[in-house]
This record gives sequence, C-alpha cells and structure tokens, in this order.
Amino acid sequence: MQAKPVREYRTEELAEAAGIPVRTLRFYRERKLLPPPRREGRIAWYDDHHLARLRTIAGLLERGHTLGGIAELTAAFENGRDVGQLGELLGIGWSEETPVRLTPEELADYFEGEVTPENLAASLDLGYLAVDGDAIVHVSRRLLDVSSALVREGVPLAAVLETGRRVREHADAMALLFTELISDHISPEALTRLRPLAKSVVEAELTMAMDRLLASTAPPSGQAPSS
Repeated sequence: MQAKPVREYRTEELAEAAGIPVRTLRFYRERKLLPPPRREGRIAWYDDHHLARLRTIAGLLERGHTLGGIAELTAAFENGRDVGQLGELLGIGWSEETPVRLTPEELADYFEGEVTPENLAASLDLGYLAVDGDAIVHVSRRLLDVSSALVREGVPLAAVLETGRRVREHADAMALLFTELISDHISPEALTRLRPLAKSVVEAELTMAMDRLLASTAPPSGQAPSS
C-alpha cells in the first residue's frame, strides 16, 4: 500500500487549522509543548502530528488542565516514563492494561470519520488517550479494539464514549465492594493477589445478566419475532 503523502503547514496555516491565533501557536512552541518544526531556510513547516498535538492541548485545557500540567505530561512521556507513571499522570493509577501508541493517522483509521474535537476531548477526559511525543497513546488495547469494533458496526463514537463513562461508574462501585470485602475480612495487602477472583465474579455476573436480558426480550417459543 502506498504511504499517504505528508501534509505540511506554514505557521499561519497550522494556526488556522487548529483554530488558534498565531501568537498562541508561537507561545506553545516557546513552552516546548510542540515538537520543533521542519526548517527550510527561514520557513517553519509543520505537519499533521503538530495539528494533533494542538488539538490535544485544546482538549486538555477544555477539561481544566493547566499549561504547566500539560507541559509536565508531555515532558514525562518524552523522557520515557513507564506505563505505571503514565497512569499516575492520567489519574488512573497502576494498570495491567496494555497501552497502544498511535499516530494521528492510525487513530483516524480506527475510527474513520469519528475523530472529532468533541470526541477527542471526551477521550482525554476519560483518560483513554494521552500525548506521547509526536504520538497518541490509548491506555488499553482491549478498550481500543472493542470501541473501534462497535464503531465499525455503526455505533457512533460519542455514544460509545458516553457508555464507557457510565460503565466506569459501575466498575468503580464494584471495585469498592471487592476492596472493602477483602480489606475487612482478609487484609489490604491481599488485594493484588485476589484481583483475578474479583474479575472472574464480574465476568460471570455480566454473562448471566446478558443471558437474562436476552431471555426476557426473546419472543415466546413458536412465535415469530415482530418486524
């Protein structure tokens, strides 16, 4: 497959594409929030990676992050912090999920036509996405695969993200239940060791709940489903 041609922008063109003033773009560059542009004489050339970074900054600012915090996050990634530190910076703690590095083009391929500023901001707010140098990091291979599969089936990404937000509320409640159960009756130190038991219970209960739901909506035996 032939590689896509790299689109490049002059300073004014990039600022216009990102919806920000040129002086703001220069300020971000001075603060090292943007990678250096390619230089051709006195002309600075930017590409879609820079545009994706600007949109990510806009999404983080919209969610209440400060420029100092964004700079810290960017510097942490570029200095090679590990996955655990990534989780701490995103406010989700240690995770056994596998992060996935994506270029802006690869992210667009996963969710063709659905990578809007609003969906990007929602993904940042949930902690699904973060910036890693010129790339984007999705914090969970499993969530990335599931959400992209749902979008391919015709579910809008905005609806997938809103459902993810609601699922997280229930997941937080279940995690609290198991944490209290194990801490009260065994010890807090046993939490890590007994995590697989909690996961097994949740998977079994969800499977049985889906079975009950499908059974309650199925037509009576011998009756054709209504059109």
